[in-house]
Amino acid sequence: MSEAASPITPDVVAAHGLSEEEYARVLHALGREPNLVELGIFSVMWSEHCSYKSSRLHLKKLPTEAPWVICGPGENAGVIDIGDGPDGQKMAAIFKMESHNHPSYIEPYQGAATGVGGILRDVFTMGARPVANMNALRFGRPDHPKMKSLVKGVVAGIGGYGNCVGVPTVGGETNFHKAYDGNILVNAMTVGVADADKIFYSAATGIGNPIVYVGSKTGRDGIHGATMASADFGEDSEAKRPTVQVGDPFTEKLLIEACLELMATDAIVAIQDMGAAGLTSSSVEMATNGKAGIVLDMDKVPCREEGMTPYEMMLSESQERMLMVLKPGKEADGRGDLPQVGAGFRGDRRSDRYRPHGADLAGRDGLRHSAGTAGRRRPAV
Repeated sequence: MSEAASPITPDVVAAHGLSEEEYARVLHALGREPNLVELGIFSVMWSEHCSYKSSRLHLKKLPTEAPWVICGPGENAGVIDIGDGPDGQKMAAIFKMESHNHPSYIEPYQGAATGVGGILRDVFTMGARPVANMNALRFGRPDHPKMKSLVKGVVAGIGGYGNCVGVPTVGGETNFHKAYDGNILVNAMTVGVADADKIFYSAATGIGNPIVYVGSKTGRDGIHGATMASADFGEDSEAKRPTVQVGDPFTEKLLIEACLELMATDAIVAIQDMGAAGLTSSSVEMATNGKAGIVLDMDKVPCREEGMTPYEMMLSESQERMLMVLKPGKEADGRGDLPQVGAGFRGDRRSDRYRPHGADLAGRDGLRHSAGTAGRRRPAV
C-alpha cells in the first residue's frame, strides 16, 4: 500500500504526537483527510520543537527591538550591528543559542555534536563565518548512575564537532543539580561575523527560480527527531535512539566554505538549512516567508539508503544539508566536492507540492497552514 493510501487511524494520529484538537485543525485546513506524508508534515511542524506552541507566549515578552538590531526573531539567527570594521565597512554579529536536551540525554555524543552543527549552520546560512562557540550545561547529581557517561559524551560531542570544523569553544559553564537527573540541559551558542550589507535570508522569491539541494545525502537518521524532542521522557527513552541525528563535521566544514563562496557571488536568492523537520521545514518556511509556493521533485533528492520513501525523505533530519533558491542559470556555480542537485522550483502561488514520479504526493494550499497556523520552526530544543 502506498503512503498516499495508508489509512489514517486514531492510533496513527496519536503516534504522530497530534492531539484530537490539532487533528481537527488539520482536517479543517486541508478540507479532507491527510495522507500519511501530509500527516507527518503537520506532526513535525506543529511539534513544540518546531512551533513554540507552548512557549511563544513567554518568548513574546522578551525584548527584540533596538536601534542596533538588524534582524530579530523569524530567521535562522539574530543579527546586530557591531559598528565599523577595519576597512570602514559596517559589520554585523550573527548569533544563535539553542538547546539539544532530549537528543543529548538519549545519545550524548551525537546529541550534543549535532546541536553544535545545527547552530553553526544557522549562523553561516545568514552569511556569517562562524568564529566562536560557547555552551551552558546542566547535569544531575554527579553520583547518579547515568551522569558520568552523559557528561563524558556531551563534552566530547561539543568539543569534537567544533574542533573538526575549526571553530573554537571560547567559554561555557557547567552546573550539577538533582533536578536534572532525568533530563539534562545542553545549551550551545555560535557567533559569526559578516558585512552588515551582506545578510542572507530564507524568503523564496522569483517565479520559476530553481531550488537546489546541497550537502550530505538524505538517510533514515533523525526521522521524527522534532517530535521526539517535544515529547515527555519515559522508560522507553532508549528506544528513541534512532531518532537522534548523526553528524559529520568534516562535511559541515565543506558546506561552510561552499556556502560562503557562493554567497560571494550573486547566485543566491534565498537559503535555508535543513534542521529540525529537515526538508519539510526548510521548504515550507522558504515558501511561507516568501509568500510563495514551492514544488519539489522527490525523485531528485539524493539518498544514501536504498528504498527510501517520500515520507522518510520529508521527515529525515540527516545533518549537513541546505536548500537554496538560485537565480536562473546559476545552478552550476557550486563546488564539486558536495552533492548538489536541482530539486524543484519556486511556484507561482501559495501552495507547496511534493512530487514523486510526477504526481502530487503531498501538497495543495492547506499545507501552508503547517507553518502558518502553529508558528515558525524552532531549529532545536
